[in-house]
Amino acid sequence: MTGGAISTWCFSVAIVRRGCEFLLVHERKHGQGWYLPAGRVEPGETFAEAAVRETLEETGVPVLLKGIFRVEHTPQPHGQARCRVIFLAEPSDGTPPKSKPDEESLGAAWVSVNDAAALPLRDDEQVLRMLRDVERGAPLFPLTMVQVEGLPLLDDDN
Repeated sequence: MTGGAISTWCFSVAIVRRGCEFLLVHERKHGQGWYLPAGRVEPGETFAEAAVRETLEETGVPVLLKGIFRVEHTPQPHGQARCRVIFLAEPSDGTPPKSKPDEESLGAAWVSVNDAAALPLRDDEQVLRMLRDVERGAPLFPLTMVQVEGLPLLDDDN
């Protein structure tokens, strides 16, 4: 089977944890459900940069990425694919989630998994499964697992 180039849409998702709570976004799009901070990777941007930017834009909360929860690649018909890198993050300071709607979201909130289950979630089964997996100690992979091409794996000193 031969074919041409595959158009790939790249997305970053952030699971932001603070103790027993997770940061969710009340989305302006997608039926105005609640979801994890997420969005498309922009030209010239890394997956990690997109995760930090999207989280700040949608929630108002600055974050530090702690590791990679999962990398997903979903081939789709007609020579297309979707690639998502899902990060685990934590807030970098005590900034509260935004509560006033803007062009990015209707707001954001810290919620427990039980509280999240009571919200109108976009893709509720997937979101709840990821939050529960994080709570149960799912493996976390190093941020260096996804890198810009050509960077050395080890420092020259090693």
